[in-house]
Amino acid sequence: MAERSRDAAVREQYLAFARGQAAGVSPSYEALALAVAEDTSVSALLAGLPRGKQQPNLLFGVARHLGGPVSSPVEFCAWVVEQWEDVRPELLARTTQTNEAGRCATLLPVLAGMPGPLALLEVGASAGLCLYPDRYRYDYGRGVVGDDDGPVLDCAWRRPEPPPSALPEVVWRAGLDLNPLDVTDEDDLHWLECLIWPEQAVRRDRLRRAAAVARAEPPLLVMGDLVTDLPGLAARAPADATLVVFHTAVLGYVDPDGRRRFADVVRELPGHWIANEHPSLLEGLVVVPPTRPRRDGPEPFLTALDGIPVGWSGPHGQSCD
Repeated sequence: MAERSRDAAVREQYLAFARGQAAGVSPSYEALALAVAEDTSVSALLAGLPRGKQQPNLLFGVARHLGGPVSSPVEFCAWVVEQWEDVRPELLARTTQTNEAGRCATLLPVLAGMPGPLALLEVGASAGLCLYPDRYRYDYGRGVVGDDDGPVLDCAWRRPEPPPSALPEVVWRAGLDLNPLDVTDEDDLHWLECLIWPEQAVRRDRLRRAAAVARAEPPLLVMGDLVTDLPGLAARAPADATLVVFHTAVLGYVDPDGRRRFADVVRELPGHWIANEHPSLLEGLVVVPPTRPRRDGPEPFLTALDGIPVGWSGPHGQSCD
């Protein structure tokens, strides 16, 4: 009974992903998720994994990384079953570390108002591509700001105040991650590319251009835990710079108790704390507004500075509301 229950939970997860996330965004992933939801052989294999390793984005990313047939749902399901001995260890070893540089467009409005120079410390940094807000070019639809040669980050500006008109001065950049990635390593870079949905060519191009920025000046990336190892890394920041600890789309991988302990730790640090997460993950940590923007597409993230909301944003940095 327990095994059947786990199997059913996997199928429900993939059905929810197809309808709630992939529909209207990625026809290929919608079709794959629906196929997995109907294929008891694949769902049974996934049910034998830890819950965090059953997720659609991870399975589809691993399949693409291994060269699986992701364009045909029928062939995909057959391939997963046939190649399970290769697929399983990859699922267990890897995580969905979507390193979306576009999120810098939603961080810049906060960073631009801080006294510089800045020392940036990203929690859940992956390859550290969000540690370069001063190296990108931003198009908010109401003016462009930034490096003429940098990757262009498009962001729909819907706030009443004008968008940022200047970039911050960054003198130190560091990241903390349980499994930091290295953009100078082709396998790591390929993994990041495989996490971008097949139809999202613009994001794929942006990743490559942002990776080139990071390769030119690699950040300090440290393997560690966001609770126990954060204070030690923060202590390495220059004393004459404003420390800014930030995170985007990270707390979903942390259990509720871990989130509370992280918030307690970061509040004790000098400087500032920027959180950019789904509002449900910030309950009890920051002031969460009772209402949010009503728009088509994915649910917005809440951006908060030192526990106080400053705006809503698209999950990949596509809008500032």
